[in-house]
Amino acid sequence: MHIGDVEVVKVVEWQGEIAPARTIVPSPAALWRDNADWLAPGHWNAETDGYVGAVQTWVLRSEGRVVLVDTGVGNDRQRPQIPLFDHLATPFLDRLAEAGVRPEDVDVVVNTHIHYDHVGWNTLLRNGDWVPTFPNATYVIPRADRTYFDPRNAHRRPAPRTAHEQLRREGSLLVYADSIAPVLGKAVLWEGTHRIDRNLTLEPAPGHTPGSSVLRLVSGNDRAVFVGDLLHSPVQILEPQHSSCFCEDPAQAAATRLSVLERAADDHELVIPAHFGGPGAVEVERAGGRFAIRRWADPGEML
Repeated sequence: MHIGDVEVVKVVEWQGEIAPARTIVPSPAALWRDNADWLAPGHWNAETDGYVGAVQTWVLRSEGRVVLVDTGVGNDRQRPQIPLFDHLATPFLDRLAEAGVRPEDVDVVVNTHIHYDHVGWNTLLRNGDWVPTFPNATYVIPRADRTYFDPRNAHRRPAPRTAHEQLRREGSLLVYADSIAPVLGKAVLWEGTHRIDRNLTLEPAPGHTPGSSVLRLVSGNDRAVFVGDLLHSPVQILEPQHSSCFCEDPAQAAATRLSVLERAADDHELVIPAHFGGPGAVEVERAGGRFAIRRWADPGEML
C-alpha cells in the first residue's frame, strides 16, 4: 500500500483472541451486539464474546529509509502480566524478511509508547544478553514514557490497588530491563514533537501512557495517522469515551482519542491502529455528533 510516496506494509507477529471483549474495552454489551454484523469475525468473536486483536509492526519506506513503527512482543520474554505472551516464540524476523527487510536494513525504530507489545523486538536474546535487534537503527522513544517506566522513578507512580495492578507493575520492570535499557545508547528521547523526515512526524497523544504518541504521515495529498493504542477496537470510534483497560489515565486517553478522531475526520487522514485484528486501517467521518466508519483499508500484509 502506498500513502503518497511512502510504502506501508503490515507484518503480523501474532493474531487471535486475547480476552473477553469488554475486559479489553469496558463498554456496554449492546455496543458490540448492535454492530456484530461487521465487528465479527475480524474484531470480535460473537460466540465467545472474545476480543480479537493482532500484534503487528508497520514497515514504512520513506525517503529511502526503512522505518519500523512498534516492534511487538518479542521472543523469549518473561511476561507474567499476560501469560498468553510469556516466552513467545514466533518467526517474526522471517516474516520481516518476507517483506524485504533484514535487521541491518532498518534505519529508524519508532516506539509509540513503552508497553510490552510495542517494544519487544527492540532486542533479542544473544548468549544470555539482550542486545539491539536492529544494529544500525536509531530507536525513537518518548521521553515521558522513559521517565515514567524507569525503575528508578517507580516511587512516583501510583501505588498498585489490586493484585493485577501489582502484576502489571512487576511486568513493566521486566519490559524496561529487556527491551528499553539495552537500546538507550542508540535512542533519541523526544518531547514536544519529533520530525523523522519530510513525510513523518511524531506528536504527543497522552493518556494510554504519559508519553503515548501518534505518527502522522503527510505525503502529497495523502494523509495517515498511526495511532498506537488510542484505539484497541473499532467500537471506540463509535463511542470514543470508552478507554481500554490498559490505559494509565483513562479520562485523558478518551479526550486524546476524541481529538485525534476529529482531526482524522476533518483532514481525511487514514487511521492506522496498532492492534486491529481485521482490516488494519480505517477512514472515519463525522456522523452528527458522533463518528462513523467511512471505509476500511488494509496495508499489504506479510503473514
